[in-house]
Amino acid sequence: MTISAHDLFAILPELLVIFAACAVLALDPVTPASKKDGLAWLSLATMAICMGLTAARMSDPTTAFGGLVVIDAYSCFWKLLLYFVTGLTILLSFPYLKEERIYFGEYYGFVLLALAGMMVMVSGADMLTIYLGTELMSLSLYVMAGLKRTEPRSLEASAKYFVLGAFSSGILLYGISLLYGAAGSTQLPAIAAAIAGRSLNDPLLLFATILIAVGFSFKLAVVPFHMWTPDVYQGAPTSVTAFMAVASKAASFGAFVRVFVEGLGGVKANWAAIFLLLCIGTLVLGNIVALVQTNIKRMLAYSSIAHAGYALIGVVAAGRLDAADSASAIASVMLYIALYAFMTFGAFSIVAMLRKGGLEGEEIEDYSGLAKRHPVAALLMMVFMVSLAGIPPTAGFIGKFYVFTAAVQAGMSWLAILALVFAAISAYYYLRLVMVMYMREPGEVTATSPRFVPSPALSIVLACAVAGVLFFGLYPNPIVSLATQAALTLK
Repeated sequence: MTISAHDLFAILPELLVIFAACAVLALDPVTPASKKDGLAWLSLATMAICMGLTAARMSDPTTAFGGLVVIDAYSCFWKLLLYFVTGLTILLSFPYLKEERIYFGEYYGFVLLALAGMMVMVSGADMLTIYLGTELMSLSLYVMAGLKRTEPRSLEASAKYFVLGAFSSGILLYGISLLYGAAGSTQLPAIAAAIAGRSLNDPLLLFATILIAVGFSFKLAVVPFHMWTPDVYQGAPTSVTAFMAVASKAASFGAFVRVFVEGLGGVKANWAAIFLLLCIGTLVLGNIVALVQTNIKRMLAYSSIAHAGYALIGVVAAGRLDAADSASAIASVMLYIALYAFMTFGAFSIVAMLRKGGLEGEEIEDYSGLAKRHPVAALLMMVFMVSLAGIPPTAGFIGKFYVFTAAVQAGMSWLAILALVFAAISAYYYLRLVMVMYMREPGEVTATSPRFVPSPALSIVLACAVAGVLFFGLYPNPIVSLATQAALTLK
Protein backbone atom coordinates (compact mmCIF):
# COMPACT_ATOMS: atom_id res chain seq x y z
CA MET A 1 0.00 0.00 0.00
CA THR A 2 1.32 3.44 -0.92
CA ILE A 3 0.49 6.28 1.43
CA SER A 4 -0.76 9.36 -0.38
CA ALA A 5 -1.20 12.95 0.73
CA HIS A 6 -4.95 12.30 0.72
CA ASP A 7 -4.51 9.52 3.27
CA LEU A 8 -2.44 11.71 5.58
CA PHE A 9 -4.85 14.61 5.28
CA ALA A 10 -7.77 12.30 6.11
CA ILE A 11 -6.18 11.37 9.44
CA LEU A 12 -4.73 14.82 10.16
CA PRO A 13 -6.57 15.14 13.50
CA GLU A 14 -5.17 11.80 14.66
CA LEU A 15 -1.67 12.84 13.57
CA LEU A 16 -1.97 16.14 15.44
CA VAL A 17 -3.09 14.39 18.63
CA ILE A 18 -0.25 11.86 18.44
CA PHE A 19 2.28 14.61 17.68
CA ALA A 20 1.03 16.62 20.69
CA ALA A 21 1.24 13.51 22.90
CA CYS A 22 4.84 12.89 21.85
CA ALA A 23 5.69 16.57 22.37
CA VAL A 24 4.23 16.50 25.89
CA LEU A 25 6.16 13.34 26.80
CA ALA A 26 9.39 14.78 25.37
CA LEU A 27 9.01 18.19 27.02
CA ASP A 28 7.95 16.90 30.44
CA PRO A 29 11.46 15.93 31.72
CA VAL A 30 12.91 19.34 30.80
CA THR A 31 9.96 21.43 31.98
CA PRO A 32 10.19 22.93 35.50
CA ALA A 33 7.41 21.89 37.88
CA SER A 34 6.12 25.47 38.02
CA LYS A 35 5.60 25.52 34.25
CA LYS A 36 3.99 22.14 33.64
CA ASP A 37 0.63 23.88 33.12
CA GLY A 38 1.98 24.74 29.68
CA LEU A 39 1.76 21.05 28.73
CA ALA A 40 -1.93 21.09 29.57
CA TRP A 41 -2.48 24.24 27.51
CA LEU A 42 -0.72 22.59 24.58
CA SER A 43 -3.12 19.67 24.90
CA LEU A 44 -6.13 21.99 25.03
CA ALA A 45 -4.96 23.90 21.96
CA THR A 46 -4.67 20.60 20.08
CA MET A 47 -8.28 19.77 21.05
CA ALA A 48 -9.49 23.10 19.68
CA ILE A 49 -7.68 22.66 16.35
CA CYS A 50 -8.87 19.08 15.91
CA MET A 51 -12.44 20.06 16.75
CA GLY A 52 -12.41 22.63 13.95
CA LEU A 53 -10.90 20.19 11.43
CA THR A 54 -13.38 17.43 12.30
CA ALA A 55 -16.45 19.68 12.27
CA ALA A 56 -15.53 20.82 8.76
CA ARG A 57 -15.51 17.21 7.52
CA MET A 58 -18.92 16.05 8.69
CA SER A 59 -20.48 16.73 5.29
CA ASP A 60 -17.50 15.49 3.26
CA PRO A 61 -17.16 11.70 3.73
CA THR A 62 -14.03 9.96 2.50
CA THR A 63 -11.96 6.83 3.01
CA ALA A 64 -8.22 6.41 3.42
CA PHE A 65 -5.54 3.72 3.42
CA GLY A 66 -7.40 1.47 1.01
CA GLY A 67 -10.64 1.53 3.00
CA LEU A 68 -9.08 0.80 6.40
CA VAL A 69 -10.24 4.19 7.71
CA VAL A 70 -13.49 6.00 6.98
CA ILE A 71 -14.17 9.65 7.73
CA ASP A 72 -17.93 10.23 7.74
CA ALA A 73 -20.56 12.02 9.81
CA TYR A 74 -20.80 9.02 12.14
CA SER A 75 -17.10 9.00 13.07
CA CYS A 76 -17.02 12.81 13.24
CA PHE A 77 -19.91 12.82 15.74
CA TRP A 78 -18.00 10.56 18.10
CA LYS A 79 -14.74 12.46 17.61
CA LEU A 80 -16.36 15.78 18.49
CA LEU A 81 -17.76 14.25 21.66
CA LEU A 82 -14.34 12.78 22.50
CA TYR A 83 -12.57 16.12 21.99
CA PHE A 84 -15.08 17.82 24.27
CA VAL A 85 -14.73 15.22 27.03
CA THR A 86 -10.93 15.18 26.75
CA GLY A 87 -10.85 18.98 27.04
CA LEU A 88 -12.99 18.81 30.18
CA THR A 89 -10.71 16.09 31.57
CA ILE A 90 -7.65 18.27 31.09
CA LEU A 91 -9.36 21.23 32.78
CA LEU A 92 -10.51 19.07 35.68
CA SER A 93 -6.99 17.69 36.05
CA PHE A 94 -5.47 21.16 36.61
CA PRO A 95 -6.65 21.50 40.22
CA TYR A 96 -7.21 17.82 40.97
CA LEU A 97 -3.69 16.57 40.28
CA LYS A 98 -2.21 19.40 42.34
CA GLU A 99 -4.49 18.59 45.28
CA GLU A 100 -3.48 14.93 45.04
CA ARG A 101 0.22 15.85 44.64
CA ILE A 102 0.51 13.72 41.51
CA TYR A 103 1.04 16.54 39.02
CA PHE A 104 3.04 14.62 36.43
CA GLY A 105 3.35 16.14 32.98
CA GLU A 106 3.23 12.74 31.29
CA TYR A 107 -0.37 12.45 32.48
CA TYR A 108 -1.48 14.73 29.64
CA GLY A 109 0.57 12.70 27.17
CA PHE A 110 -1.27 9.53 28.14
CA VAL A 111 -4.62 11.32 27.92
CA LEU A 112 -3.79 12.30 24.34
CA LEU A 113 -2.55 8.82 23.44
CA ALA A 114 -5.77 7.33 24.81
CA LEU A 115 -7.71 9.86 22.75
CA ALA A 116 -5.76 8.91 19.62
CA GLY A 117 -6.71 5.27 20.16
CA MET A 118 -10.36 6.24 20.59
CA MET A 119 -10.29 8.26 17.36
CA VAL A 120 -8.89 5.27 15.48
CA MET A 121 -11.60 3.07 16.97
CA VAL A 122 -14.51 5.21 15.77
CA SER A 123 -12.93 5.80 12.32
CA GLY A 124 -11.88 2.22 11.67
CA ALA A 125 -13.58 0.33 8.84
CA ASP A 126 -11.39 -2.73 9.37
CA MET A 127 -11.47 -5.08 12.36
CA LEU A 128 -7.69 -4.96 12.86
CA THR A 129 -7.66 -1.17 12.66
CA ILE A 130 -10.35 -1.03 15.34
CA TYR A 131 -8.40 -3.55 17.42
CA LEU A 132 -5.22 -1.46 17.25
CA GLY A 133 -7.16 1.63 18.33
CA THR A 134 -8.67 -0.31 21.21
CA GLU A 135 -5.26 -1.43 22.41
CA LEU A 136 -3.75 2.06 22.21
CA MET A 137 -6.63 3.38 24.30
CA SER A 138 -6.45 0.52 26.80
CA LEU A 139 -2.68 0.60 27.32
CA SER A 140 -2.82 4.32 28.10
CA LEU A 141 -5.69 3.85 30.54
CA TYR A 142 -3.87 1.01 32.33
CA VAL A 143 -1.04 3.43 33.15
CA MET A 144 -3.36 6.29 34.10
CA ALA A 145 -5.36 4.09 36.49
CA GLY A 146 -2.20 3.48 38.55
CA LEU A 147 -1.06 7.10 38.60
CA LYS A 148 -1.33 7.32 42.41
CA ARG A 149 1.84 5.33 42.77
CA THR A 150 1.95 5.59 46.55
CA GLU A 151 -1.57 4.19 47.06
CA PRO A 152 -1.97 0.39 46.96
CA ARG A 153 -5.61 0.79 45.89
CA SER A 154 -4.58 2.66 42.74
CA LEU A 155 -1.91 0.12 41.85
CA GLU A 156 -4.43 -2.68 42.45
CA ALA A 157 -6.90 -0.95 40.12
CA SER A 158 -4.27 -0.69 37.41
CA ALA A 159 -3.27 -4.35 37.78
CA LYS A 160 -6.87 -5.61 37.69
CA TYR A 161 -7.69 -3.44 34.72
CA PHE A 162 -4.60 -4.68 32.87
CA VAL A 163 -5.21 -8.39 33.52
CA LEU A 164 -8.90 -8.36 32.63
CA GLY A 165 -8.34 -5.94 29.75
CA ALA A 166 -5.66 -8.19 28.27
CA PHE A 167 -7.98 -11.16 28.66
CA SER A 168 -10.78 -9.36 26.82
CA SER A 169 -8.39 -8.23 24.08
CA GLY A 170 -7.36 -11.82 23.51
CA ILE A 171 -10.98 -12.89 23.18
CA LEU A 172 -11.69 -10.05 20.75
CA LEU A 173 -8.65 -10.92 18.62
CA TYR A 174 -9.65 -14.60 18.55
CA GLY A 175 -13.11 -13.59 17.38
CA ILE A 176 -11.58 -11.41 14.64
CA SER A 177 -9.42 -14.33 13.46
CA LEU A 178 -12.47 -16.62 13.24
CA LEU A 179 -14.42 -13.93 11.40
CA TYR A 180 -11.54 -13.63 8.93
CA GLY A 181 -11.73 -17.37 8.40
CA ALA A 182 -15.46 -17.15 7.76
CA ALA A 183 -15.44 -14.04 5.55
CA GLY A 184 -11.94 -13.99 4.04
CA SER A 185 -11.39 -10.34 5.00
CA THR A 186 -11.18 -8.06 8.00
CA GLN A 187 -12.70 -5.02 6.27
CA LEU A 188 -16.29 -4.38 7.33
CA PRO A 189 -17.82 -3.92 3.83
CA ALA A 190 -16.14 -7.14 2.62
CA ILE A 191 -17.33 -9.01 5.72
CA ALA A 192 -20.89 -7.78 5.15
CA ALA A 193 -20.81 -8.95 1.53
CA ALA A 194 -19.29 -12.34 2.42
CA ILE A 195 -21.84 -13.25 5.09
CA ALA A 196 -24.88 -11.88 3.27
CA GLY A 197 -25.80 -15.30 1.93
CA ARG A 198 -24.57 -17.36 4.87
CA SER A 199 -26.90 -19.27 7.17
CA LEU A 200 -27.56 -17.84 10.61
CA ASN A 201 -26.71 -21.29 11.98
CA ASP A 202 -23.19 -21.33 10.50
CA PRO A 203 -21.18 -22.46 13.57
CA LEU A 204 -17.97 -20.62 12.63
CA LEU A 205 -19.80 -17.35 12.01
CA LEU A 206 -21.91 -17.74 15.14
CA PHE A 207 -18.88 -18.46 17.35
CA ALA A 208 -16.97 -15.50 15.88
CA THR A 209 -19.95 -13.21 16.55
CA ILE A 210 -20.17 -14.38 20.16
CA LEU A 211 -16.44 -13.86 20.81
CA ILE A 212 -16.46 -10.37 19.28
CA ALA A 213 -19.55 -9.52 21.35
CA VAL A 214 -17.76 -10.71 24.50
CA GLY A 215 -14.63 -8.72 23.67
CA PHE A 216 -16.59 -5.51 23.21
CA SER A 217 -18.73 -6.23 26.28
CA PHE A 218 -15.64 -5.99 28.50
CA LYS A 219 -14.90 -2.54 27.09
CA LEU A 220 -18.54 -1.46 27.50
CA ALA A 221 -18.68 -2.85 31.08
CA VAL A 222 -21.91 -4.79 30.57
CA VAL A 223 -22.96 -7.74 32.73
CA PRO A 224 -21.46 -10.32 33.19
CA PHE A 225 -18.24 -8.73 31.91
CA HIS A 226 -18.35 -5.78 34.31
CA MET A 227 -16.34 -7.20 37.20
CA TRP A 228 -13.39 -4.82 36.75
CA THR A 229 -15.46 -1.65 36.77
CA PRO A 230 -16.21 -0.92 40.48
CA ASP A 231 -12.67 -1.62 41.71
CA VAL A 232 -11.00 0.32 38.89
CA TYR A 233 -13.37 3.29 39.20
CA GLN A 234 -12.78 3.44 42.95
CA GLY A 235 -9.00 2.97 42.85
CA ALA A 236 -8.09 5.18 39.90
CA PRO A 237 -7.62 8.96 40.33
CA THR A 238 -11.06 10.54 39.97
CA SER A 239 -10.11 12.59 36.90
CA VAL A 240 -9.05 9.32 35.24
CA THR A 241 -12.25 7.62 36.39
CA ALA A 242 -14.34 10.37 34.80
CA PHE A 243 -12.37 10.02 31.56
CA MET A 244 -12.81 6.25 31.52
CA ALA A 245 -16.50 6.39 32.42
CA VAL A 246 -17.31 8.80 29.59
CA ALA A 247 -14.68 8.85 26.82
CA SER A 248 -13.79 5.15 26.91
CA LYS A 249 -17.45 4.15 26.90
CA ALA A 250 -18.26 6.55 24.05
CA ALA A 251 -15.41 5.26 21.86
CA SER A 252 -16.29 1.65 22.62
CA PHE A 253 -19.93 2.19 21.69
CA GLY A 254 -18.88 4.01 18.52
CA ALA A 255 -16.71 1.12 17.31
CA PHE A 256 -19.11 -1.54 18.60
CA VAL A 257 -22.14 -0.17 16.71
CA ARG A 258 -20.20 0.19 13.46
CA VAL A 259 -18.86 -3.37 13.64
CA PHE A 260 -22.23 -4.99 14.28
CA VAL A 261 -24.35 -2.79 12.03
CA GLU A 262 -22.00 -2.39 9.06
CA GLY A 263 -19.98 -5.60 9.26
CA LEU A 264 -22.31 -8.12 10.91
CA GLY A 265 -25.67 -6.73 9.85
CA GLY A 266 -26.36 -9.93 7.92
CA VAL A 267 -26.52 -11.91 11.18
CA LYS A 268 -28.32 -9.30 13.26
CA ALA A 269 -30.93 -11.85 14.29
CA ASN A 270 -28.15 -13.64 16.17
CA TRP A 271 -26.49 -10.65 17.81
CA ALA A 272 -29.79 -8.95 18.65
CA ALA A 273 -30.70 -11.98 20.78
CA ILE A 274 -27.28 -11.96 22.46
CA PHE A 275 -27.46 -8.26 23.29
CA LEU A 276 -31.02 -8.57 24.55
CA LEU A 277 -29.82 -10.97 27.25
CA LEU A 278 -26.84 -8.74 28.08
CA CYS A 279 -29.09 -5.68 28.18
CA ILE A 280 -31.54 -7.21 30.66
CA GLY A 281 -28.78 -8.58 32.89
CA THR A 282 -27.00 -5.22 32.88
CA LEU A 283 -30.14 -3.28 33.80
CA VAL A 284 -30.95 -5.67 36.65
CA LEU A 285 -27.51 -6.03 38.23
CA GLY A 286 -26.32 -2.46 37.67
CA ASN A 287 -29.33 -0.88 39.34
CA ILE A 288 -29.85 -3.44 42.11
CA VAL A 289 -26.22 -3.53 43.30
CA ALA A 290 -25.98 0.27 43.18
CA LEU A 291 -28.70 0.43 45.84
CA VAL A 292 -26.39 -0.91 48.56
CA GLN A 293 -23.23 1.06 47.79
CA THR A 294 -21.87 3.46 50.41
CA ASN A 295 -18.89 4.68 48.36
CA ILE A 296 -19.98 7.23 45.78
CA LYS A 297 -17.40 6.18 43.17
CA ARG A 298 -18.58 2.58 43.39
CA MET A 299 -22.18 3.77 43.22
CA LEU A 300 -21.38 5.75 40.07
CA ALA A 301 -19.54 2.71 38.70
CA TYR A 302 -22.66 0.56 38.97
CA SER A 303 -24.63 3.50 37.62
CA SER A 304 -22.31 3.49 34.59
CA ILE A 305 -22.96 -0.22 34.14
CA ALA A 306 -26.72 0.37 34.26
CA HIS A 307 -26.49 3.18 31.71
CA ALA A 308 -24.65 0.84 29.33
CA GLY A 309 -27.73 -1.36 29.65
CA TYR A 310 -30.03 1.51 28.67
CA ALA A 311 -27.86 2.29 25.65
CA LEU A 312 -27.96 -1.36 24.61
CA ILE A 313 -31.74 -1.06 24.24
CA GLY A 314 -31.14 1.03 21.13
CA VAL A 315 -28.69 -1.56 19.76
CA VAL A 316 -31.20 -4.37 20.31
CA ALA A 317 -33.91 -2.30 18.64
CA ALA A 318 -31.63 -1.69 15.63
CA GLY A 319 -31.20 -5.47 15.34
CA ARG A 320 -34.97 -5.95 15.22
CA LEU A 321 -35.71 -3.24 12.65
CA ASP A 322 -35.01 -3.28 8.93
CA ALA A 323 -32.20 -1.18 7.47
CA ALA A 324 -34.50 1.72 6.59
CA ASP A 325 -35.82 2.10 10.14
CA SER A 326 -32.76 1.14 12.18
CA ALA A 327 -31.12 4.57 11.79
CA SER A 328 -33.43 6.07 14.42
CA ALA A 329 -32.49 3.31 16.88
CA ILE A 330 -28.78 3.85 16.22
CA ALA A 331 -29.28 7.60 16.66
CA SER A 332 -30.90 6.95 20.05
CA VAL A 333 -27.72 5.13 21.19
CA MET A 334 -25.52 7.99 20.01
CA LEU A 335 -27.79 10.54 21.65
CA TYR A 336 -27.90 8.59 24.92
CA ILE A 337 -24.12 8.33 25.23
CA ALA A 338 -23.61 12.00 24.34
CA LEU A 339 -26.10 13.15 27.00
CA TYR A 340 -24.76 10.63 29.51
CA ALA A 341 -21.34 12.29 29.08
CA PHE A 342 -22.52 15.63 30.48
CA MET A 343 -24.20 14.33 33.64
CA THR A 344 -21.62 11.67 34.50
CA PHE A 345 -18.63 13.93 33.98
CA GLY A 346 -20.31 16.62 36.07
CA ALA A 347 -20.95 14.20 38.93
CA PHE A 348 -17.35 12.95 38.95
CA SER A 349 -16.11 16.54 38.88
CA ILE A 350 -17.93 17.25 42.15
CA VAL A 351 -16.49 14.06 43.64
CA ALA A 352 -12.97 15.03 42.57
CA MET A 353 -13.07 18.33 44.42
CA LEU A 354 -14.66 17.23 47.70
CA ARG A 355 -11.83 16.85 50.19
CA LYS A 356 -11.81 15.26 53.64
CA GLY A 357 -8.67 16.39 55.34
CA GLY A 358 -6.00 15.73 52.72
CA LEU A 359 -7.97 12.95 51.01
CA GLU A 360 -10.90 12.66 48.64
CA GLY A 361 -14.33 12.49 50.23
CA GLU A 362 -15.61 9.31 48.62
CA GLU A 363 -18.20 8.08 51.11
CA ILE A 364 -21.80 9.13 50.62
CA GLU A 365 -21.89 10.19 54.28
CA ASP A 366 -19.19 12.75 53.51
CA TYR A 367 -21.87 14.70 51.63
CA SER A 368 -23.99 15.19 54.75
CA GLY A 369 -25.16 18.79 54.95
CA LEU A 370 -23.28 19.81 51.80
CA ALA A 371 -26.17 22.14 50.92
CA LYS A 372 -25.43 24.23 54.03
CA ARG A 373 -21.66 24.21 53.65
CA HIS A 374 -21.43 24.58 49.86
CA PRO A 375 -24.89 25.32 48.42
CA VAL A 376 -23.71 25.76 44.82
CA ALA A 377 -21.86 22.43 44.78
CA ALA A 378 -24.88 20.69 46.31
CA LEU A 379 -27.23 22.26 43.76
CA LEU A 380 -25.05 21.15 40.85
CA MET A 381 -24.73 17.62 42.23
CA MET A 382 -28.51 17.49 42.64
CA VAL A 383 -28.96 18.48 38.96
CA PHE A 384 -26.58 15.71 37.86
CA MET A 385 -28.27 13.10 40.07
CA VAL A 386 -31.73 14.09 38.85
CA SER A 387 -30.52 13.83 35.26
CA LEU A 388 -28.92 10.42 35.85
CA ALA A 389 -32.27 9.27 37.25
CA GLY A 390 -33.95 10.39 34.03
CA ILE A 391 -36.24 13.00 35.56
CA PRO A 392 -37.42 15.85 33.28
CA PRO A 393 -36.56 18.53 32.29
CA THR A 394 -32.98 17.25 32.19
CA ALA A 395 -30.91 15.61 29.45
CA GLY A 396 -31.18 12.23 31.17
CA PHE A 397 -34.92 12.16 30.49
CA ILE A 398 -34.36 12.93 26.80
CA GLY A 399 -31.82 10.12 26.44
CA LYS A 400 -34.12 7.54 28.05
CA PHE A 401 -37.11 8.78 26.06
CA TYR A 402 -35.39 8.12 22.73
CA VAL A 403 -34.05 4.65 23.58
CA PHE A 404 -37.43 3.64 25.02
CA THR A 405 -39.11 4.95 21.86
CA ALA A 406 -36.72 2.86 19.75
CA ALA A 407 -37.71 -0.25 21.74
CA VAL A 408 -41.42 0.46 21.18
CA GLN A 409 -40.85 0.97 17.44
CA ALA A 410 -39.09 -2.42 17.32
CA GLY A 411 -42.11 -4.09 18.89
CA MET A 412 -40.48 -4.54 22.31
CA SER A 413 -42.74 -2.43 24.50
CA TRP A 414 -42.15 -4.91 27.30
CA LEU A 415 -38.43 -4.07 27.28
CA ALA A 416 -39.20 -0.35 27.51
CA ILE A 417 -41.51 -1.03 30.48
CA LEU A 418 -38.86 -3.18 32.18
CA ALA A 419 -36.25 -0.46 31.68
CA LEU A 420 -38.70 2.12 33.02
CA VAL A 421 -39.17 0.05 36.19
CA PHE A 422 -35.43 -0.05 36.77
CA ALA A 423 -35.15 3.66 36.02
CA ALA A 424 -37.61 4.18 38.87
CA ILE A 425 -35.49 1.93 41.10
CA SER A 426 -32.38 3.91 40.19
CA ALA A 427 -34.05 7.09 41.43
CA TYR A 428 -33.68 5.72 44.97
CA TYR A 429 -29.89 5.66 45.03
CA TYR A 430 -29.54 8.90 43.12
CA LEU A 431 -32.00 10.81 45.26
CA ARG A 432 -30.57 9.24 48.42
CA LEU A 433 -27.47 11.36 47.82
CA VAL A 434 -29.69 14.43 47.38
CA MET A 435 -31.39 13.62 50.69
CA VAL A 436 -28.01 13.32 52.43
CA MET A 437 -26.90 16.70 51.06
CA TYR A 438 -30.10 18.58 51.88
CA MET A 439 -31.69 16.80 54.86
CA ARG A 440 -28.69 15.88 57.02
CA GLU A 441 -26.83 18.22 59.32
CA PRO A 442 -23.23 18.94 58.34
CA GLY A 443 -21.87 18.06 61.77
CA GLU A 444 -19.13 19.74 63.75
CA VAL A 445 -16.42 21.42 61.69
CA THR A 446 -12.98 19.88 62.29
CA ALA A 447 -9.70 19.67 60.40
CA THR A 448 -10.96 16.51 58.68
CA SER A 449 -14.43 17.79 57.85
CA PRO A 450 -15.39 17.45 54.18
CA ARG A 451 -14.68 20.61 52.23
CA PHE A 452 -15.18 21.60 48.63
CA VAL A 453 -12.10 22.95 46.81
CA PRO A 454 -13.20 25.20 43.92
CA SER A 455 -10.98 26.58 41.16
CA PRO A 456 -11.46 28.53 37.90
CA ALA A 457 -10.83 25.40 35.80
CA LEU A 458 -13.32 23.39 37.83
CA SER A 459 -15.89 26.17 37.45
CA ILE A 460 -15.56 25.94 33.66
CA VAL A 461 -15.98 22.16 33.75
CA LEU A 462 -19.07 22.33 35.95
CA ALA A 463 -20.57 25.18 33.92
CA CYS A 464 -20.20 23.17 30.69
CA ALA A 465 -21.63 20.03 32.28
CA VAL A 466 -24.67 21.66 33.86
CA ALA A 467 -25.31 23.75 30.73
CA GLY A 468 -25.39 20.58 28.63
CA VAL A 469 -27.70 18.81 31.09
CA LEU A 470 -30.20 21.67 31.22
CA PHE A 471 -29.97 23.00 27.66
CA PHE A 472 -30.36 19.62 25.96
CA GLY A 473 -33.04 18.69 28.49
CA LEU A 474 -35.10 21.70 27.44
CA TYR A 475 -34.07 21.99 23.79
CA PRO A 476 -32.64 18.68 22.46
CA ASN A 477 -33.30 19.36 18.77
CA PRO A 478 -29.71 20.32 17.79
CA ILE A 479 -28.06 17.19 19.19
CA VAL A 480 -30.96 14.94 18.10
CA SER A 481 -30.64 16.24 14.54
CA LEU A 482 -26.85 15.79 14.59
CA ALA A 483 -27.12 12.21 15.87
CA THR A 484 -29.81 11.33 13.32
CA GLN A 485 -27.78 12.67 10.40
CA ALA A 486 -24.70 10.82 11.62
CA ALA A 487 -26.60 7.54 12.04
CA LEU A 488 -27.88 7.74 8.46
CA THR A 489 -24.31 7.44 7.16
CA LEU A 490 -23.97 3.87 8.51
CA LYS A 491 -24.65 1.37 5.73
